[in-house]
Amino acid sequence: MCGVDMSGLRNFPNMGIVLEKQLSEIGIEKIEELRDMGSKLAWLKIKKNDSSACYNRLCALEGAILGIKKSELNAYQKKDLKKFYNSNK
Repeated sequence: MCGVDMSGLRNFPNMGIVLEKQLSEIGIEKIEELRDMGSKLAWLKIKKNDSSACYNRLCALEGAILGIKKSELNAYQKKDLKKFYNSNK
């Protein structure tokens, strides 16, 4: 994959145009930046700009950081994210 920038967000699971745009709006252009910020803080920042930010979006961010589809998050991860979401919605 010579010449392909794998740090770009589109190359990661759960990353669609809308989520990529929302991340750009909070200053995240690369996966490393998302990893540094973490899914929870990134979601909170997105939520400030878009009140429709939901639990699924939070899971999508966590999955992207881990390089997996959000459906592949384990039960512990989902429970932790749900608890965080419920305390911040």
